[in-house]
Amino acid sequence: MGKKRTRNPDDDVAMIDEIPAQTKKNNNGGDSSDSDDDMDIVNVDFELFNYDPTIDFHGVRTLLRQLLDADASLFDLSSLSDLIVEQNTVGSTCKVDDKANDAYAFLTVLNIQEHSPTKPVVRQLAEYLADRATKSQDETLAKVVPEVLLGEGKQQVGLVLAERLLNMPAEVIPPMWSCMIDEIEAAVEDKEPYEFTHYLVLSRTYLEVESTLNQTERKNKRSKATGELQYFHPEDEEMRKFATAAGSFEYTKEGQAAVADSKRAFQEMGIKPVGFMMLIEAEKFPKAVQGITEYVATGGMSMEIS
Repeated sequence: MGKKRTRNPDDDVAMIDEIPAQTKKNNNGGDSSDSDDDMDIVNVDFELFNYDPTIDFHGVRTLLRQLLDADASLFDLSSLSDLIVEQNTVGSTCKVDDKANDAYAFLTVLNIQEHSPTKPVVRQLAEYLADRATKSQDETLAKVVPEVLLGEGKQQVGLVLAERLLNMPAEVIPPMWSCMIDEIEAAVEDKEPYEFTHYLVLSRTYLEVESTLNQTERKNKRSKATGELQYFHPEDEEMRKFATAAGSFEYTKEGQAAVADSKRAFQEMGIKPVGFMMLIEAEKFPKAVQGITEYVATGGMSMEIS
């Protein structure tokens, strides 16, 4: 498990227990799936680090682009990345081997009410999420999220942004969330603006749709949903049990952007990425993190697609 790090940004490493990763190799040292006989077990040390503005900008920006998917071009990701990496005592990057490497995963929380007046990208994100919530099929999400995000009440909303690379082991997730809870508590003790009434967790999900493999005219066509909501990050399914409201939403630029190779592969496999958000009351947030911790520990998570 990861251990809580000091709030001194210069003393910033937390270790996660070694996680075995299996790789298949052929006799020439290359990857092979032809045989199950040659199986190597590699123990990998994943480490959690505080953000370093001199190192983490590009890695965080890349993961933000993945998180926001088709709508990433709507936002100033450079400004958002700067804000995240400068907030270096709350949240984590997860890396292998050395702090100087790019992050394999990141997690952070931003105070929407604190940053909206001075950070246009945060205000734009709040307005975007409020708008997307109103388009959701979940009536509670459509009603509550805009009120909490844009209302003039006493709500203080922590926007949780988290993303990771393909096939990251599930075991790295609970320590990142647990560390962040500890850091938020320490920040509140230090009179910093992290005393939230709600957390809004932004994530990604997908729908099963008709495959385009056999279609000759797929350009500018919307895919027809044929299945239930599925999770890129399976722990989201567990966390949503603690949410006041949760639901998926379509991207505003879905179908407008050029189809990259990764998007084309999704379409061919019959997968349509959609956004997903969960609004969790602050008093329930530690229980939600405990829930995903137990979920991972008992092997409840399945293989991801990301």
